[in-house]
Amino acid sequence: MEIIGAGFGRTGTSSLKIALEQLGYAKCYHMTELLEHPEQVKYWQQLDAEGTTDFDSLFEGYRATVDFPGYRFYKQLHQAYPEAKVILSTRDFDAWYRSTANTIYQAGSGLLKKVLLGLQLPFSSRHRKLLQVFKLADKTIWKDEFAGKFEDKAFAKKVFDQHHADVIKTISADKLLVFDAKEGWKPLCRFLGKDVPDQPYPHVNQQAEFRKKTKRIK
Repeated sequence: MEIIGAGFGRTGTSSLKIALEQLGYAKCYHMTELLEHPEQVKYWQQLDAEGTTDFDSLFEGYRATVDFPGYRFYKQLHQAYPEAKVILSTRDFDAWYRSTANTIYQAGSGLLKKVLLGLQLPFSSRHRKLLQVFKLADKTIWKDEFAGKFEDKAFAKKVFDQHHADVIKTISADKLLVFDAKEGWKPLCRFLGKDVPDQPYPHVNQQAEFRKKTKRIK
């Protein structure tokens, strides 16, 4: 593991995943990986409960991680991989809050209902594991991190700002990049010691695209 993403979801993490893979850090772990392989939820559940897990098995074949679940455990991941560099992806709070409220927060209950319906089907082991994924997200993000008060925007801003401050305090400056996707390739490539690619910095997972992805979960 060479790159640890410490930024919240909806801070350009899908674009960052693609960018890192284009720079040679393939594959990059992301929430989409866990949804495709929900059997891996056991590692994250153990990490949440015990503070450690079998990192080598969890990240076999991966060189980077961004988004949930990784960002919630950036301290434990950095302890396991002390030589890894950390990227704190960020964006304007108001834009982040609107995006999050309209996507991952709003989608949670709908996706949970879809998975619960799937459990009524025969041979639904995948749905049972997906259910555990959504329960993990509900517990660690909305109940633990936001204390069940995400809809209180002022409180959510305090959590957002505190997370930002905690990462900067925890990770040494030489191993940390605070990164806004609007900045494009240059600061990212400078931090990683990579040449700037010829193609534009990727820009994916806008709200309409997110809704399409959630409809495909089955």
